[in-house]
Amino acid sequence: MTNVTILVDVQNVYYTTRQAFGRSFDYNTFWQQATEGRNVVKAIAYAIDRGDEKQRQFQNILRAIGFEVKLKPFIQRSDGSAKGDWDVGIAIDGIEHGKDSDVLVLLSGDGDFDILAKTLREKYQTKVEVYGVESLTAQSLINAADSFTAIGNKLLLK
Repeated sequence: MTNVTILVDVQNVYYTTRQAFGRSFDYNTFWQQATEGRNVVKAIAYAIDRGDEKQRQFQNILRAIGFEVKLKPFIQRSDGSAKGDWDVGIAIDGIEHGKDSDVLVLLSGDGDFDILAKTLREKYQTKVEVYGVESLTAQSLINAADSFTAIGNKLLLK
């Protein structure tokens, strides 16, 4: 059986599906598609913790599906800007868990992850599958992956 690691950039998915479709992502359908006929080695969803109840409920749904949820605090800077991204954590976990998997599924359109995809493919022979909103996914990430699945109606909540 194929061993798979799944990494989800929750903020990226939330904002890109909202921007492109005005709808939310369907994590249950995604899980079924990404894990079909595969053994899940690790599945991590990376999110920002703003401490609100609706967000906690969403995080519990992710856990019930099968994801480990890693949280970082939301930081509001004095100049009004905000900080809260998981790029380094996703990249480190991607190497750590992806090197021992046959496939790494990355749910993000962030071009910063093209290096992760290239490293896993070239150094560890790990197949990399990327899911993202086509119009908002970096071409460099699409090019670095073995396959790209565009998020569309099938992967969105009604």
